[in-house]
Amino acid sequence: MTIDPSIFKAYDVRALYPSELNEPAAYLIGRAYVAYLESQAGASAAALQIAVCRDMRLASPSLTQSFIDGARDQGADITDFGLAATDMMYFAVASKGFDGGVQVTASHNPKQYNGMKMVRRNAVPLSGDAGIGEIREMVVGGTIPTAARPKGGYKTDEMLDAYVECVMGFINPAVIRPFNVVLDAGSGMAGLVAPRLFDRLPCHTTRLCFTVDGTFPDHEANPLIEENRRDIVERVIADKADIGIAWDGDADRCFFIDGTGEFIAGDFVTALLAESFLMKTMGEPIVYDVRASYAVKDTVAKYGGTALMNRVGHAFIKGRMRAENAVFGGEVTGHYYFRDYFFADNGFIPALLILELMSRKGQTLAELLAPLRAKYFISGEINTKVASMDLIDGRLKALAEAYADGHTYTVDGFSAEFPDWHFNVRASNTEPLLRLNLEGLTQAIMEQRRDEVLRIIRA
Repeated sequence: MTIDPSIFKAYDVRALYPSELNEPAAYLIGRAYVAYLESQAGASAAALQIAVCRDMRLASPSLTQSFIDGARDQGADITDFGLAATDMMYFAVASKGFDGGVQVTASHNPKQYNGMKMVRRNAVPLSGDAGIGEIREMVVGGTIPTAARPKGGYKTDEMLDAYVECVMGFINPAVIRPFNVVLDAGSGMAGLVAPRLFDRLPCHTTRLCFTVDGTFPDHEANPLIEENRRDIVERVIADKADIGIAWDGDADRCFFIDGTGEFIAGDFVTALLAESFLMKTMGEPIVYDVRASYAVKDTVAKYGGTALMNRVGHAFIKGRMRAENAVFGGEVTGHYYFRDYFFADNGFIPALLILELMSRKGQTLAELLAPLRAKYFISGEINTKVASMDLIDGRLKALAEAYADGHTYTVDGFSAEFPDWHFNVRASNTEPLLRLNLEGLTQAIMEQRRDEVLRIIRA
């Protein structure tokens, strides 16, 4: 069969089902995944132990079964944990000592998509630079090696109770105040996990879209899109809630709404989470991505930490955190990473930490954010389609020439800093897009410079 190599992305496998990703493809990916892990592990008499989980999408059960069949035929032993959030798969792999793990999910994508997120031992992610490219070549090129072992075994297990205890361990539940909270699970995997956490807190909760349903009957599970936040925003305002919390489909990201109904940028959340950690233990390293507001590094400095800027992408953030032993890392897109959670991202720990910070400081989320909003004026991420990938280098070169008088660097794309503003422009990993993030000392400066940079990008 012919498999489109484009289904293999920078950080996962993701594609339309069944035209691009289907059961025969999942079977081959299962075989190639095991072959890749074996090539990294070296000779061993023992079969690899692989954890497998899935989300609520309608095709996830059959894709999961096909992946399992392929992995077993390649000689791996499978433990099937069934329905789970992606960060639960990380927990299973790292806490139970598996050689690897796979989550069948398309994360926040619309319901016609599906995919796979893959890790190796200790929940270290596979990426285009390490693992996914090799799997792609084996699958597309028809070069999966013959299995070196007999067909692997299969068993089922569960981990929800142990996972909930781990996540609750990040806060002191006794300090949480009885806030009025609106939760939106987006019909995704948060509907499985969030009740087990919030039932243990004194908060009054209004729960939207908590029935796990891969048809997404109310809205898509992508809170970054404004229309998908409409229900939670309206309910937060109507209920005069202190905070709203929403999750994406596989629940490895959470997003926040303040009591006025305003969506909170991921860099501001990163700053608050950094404050939460540094209030407890000063001097810790904090990793943040190159797109972020200065609110992050300024907050880290204020509380005695060390701010480490890094390339965008979970594989790069996790790698830097391991190298620096950083206690926390954050990306503006809502991925938050924790040293004491195996350096992996988690969609529920941030929700609990923000509630704990609100409780300790006796403030609503809007009150916590007020000093940041008064000082930092950010554009948010603005995407511009480019006619082809070939033109991207030319646009970045034009920006480098136009802003050569600033402090410039190329950690990820092109960045320039000036006394009263700064920006980053980087290419998408998967499509011909340029992504702009810009910040100014005032709203007027931000808007002026934003429009100026966009004119060059869109020339």
